[in-house]
Amino acid sequence: MKTRYSQALRLADTKALTHQQWLEVRQSGIGSSDAAVAIGLSPYKSPLSLWLEKTGRRPAPDLSNNEAVFWGTTLEPVLAYVYAQRTKLKVRRVNAVLQHPEHPFMLANLDREVLGHPDGVGTLEIKTAGYHSAPQWEQGIPLAYQCQVLHQLAVTGHAWADVAVLIAGQDFRIYRINRDDDKIADLIQRETVFWQHVVNDTQPEPDGSEDAGQALQSIYPEDKTPVLDLTESAEMNTLFCHFLSAKEKKEEAEAREARLKQQLQAALGDAGGAVFQEGKISWKRSRDRVVPDMEKLSHSHPEWLQQCSKTVPGSRRFTVQLQRSKS
Repeated sequence: MKTRYSQALRLADTKALTHQQWLEVRQSGIGSSDAAVAIGLSPYKSPLSLWLEKTGRRPAPDLSNNEAVFWGTTLEPVLAYVYAQRTKLKVRRVNAVLQHPEHPFMLANLDREVLGHPDGVGTLEIKTAGYHSAPQWEQGIPLAYQCQVLHQLAVTGHAWADVAVLIAGQDFRIYRINRDDDKIADLIQRETVFWQHVVNDTQPEPDGSEDAGQALQSIYPEDKTPVLDLTESAEMNTLFCHFLSAKEKKEEAEAREARLKQQLQAALGDAGGAVFQEGKISWKRSRDRVVPDMEKLSHSHPEWLQQCSKTVPGSRRFTVQLQRSKS
């Protein structure tokens, strides 16, 4: 039966698009793989970094030579076939970029649609995960992928979706996500906030991630103006005080963590690890590594070192110096 939500618009036929046209379509909105990034729930990429791409300040990374992407694309039709065989449902390609009818910046390109289910047409998202990523799937679908699928349900109007994942090349799992209109409404609202930054060309706040720090370095690679005098700015002085407080708490927490870690190491002695009620630790010697002796090389064969050296662009350093209290 048909679901009352099925409203998605077909923005573009992917079969007819060149690679450049496909990139331009992606640039015009938030795709399902962008959803977690846009709302700040991606562990790998920040909203600020995505904003740089969507505003044309920086090109999206080229993943054509990425091994994980290659194997994911190569295995996609195989896993779609396995899914169909195990569920006895029919799957079909959707060769189109789909668009939300009310929020045109929301785009989706589906791996497959699923037919023949009593609850109507569903969405199939296909994933591959390496051995080291397996723990992320033990509690269900990782949060970033949940955002991706909710975004797809928002765009398509479908009532449900399945995520089929092959873990470590031999563990095939199927997870179900049912439509949750409250979560979808929240997702749309948060994506709208991000897209307004793109439309208005206003930089979103950095989120404290390493990726956001790298994005800031790319936006402001040089210190082109003199030192700013912000002593009379109440807002900026409050921000600086908050920073100092957070820095002090972090240093205290790191010092305490180091002490507790050393106490555990002392308790372990020469044991390779220990098991506790809430987890386990490992303290094992790593293999010896062969590393070049740069000092010896520079004295014995300085010409080799010169030939194999390269210039690495400098980056801006952020340092803090406190004012001495006046007596």
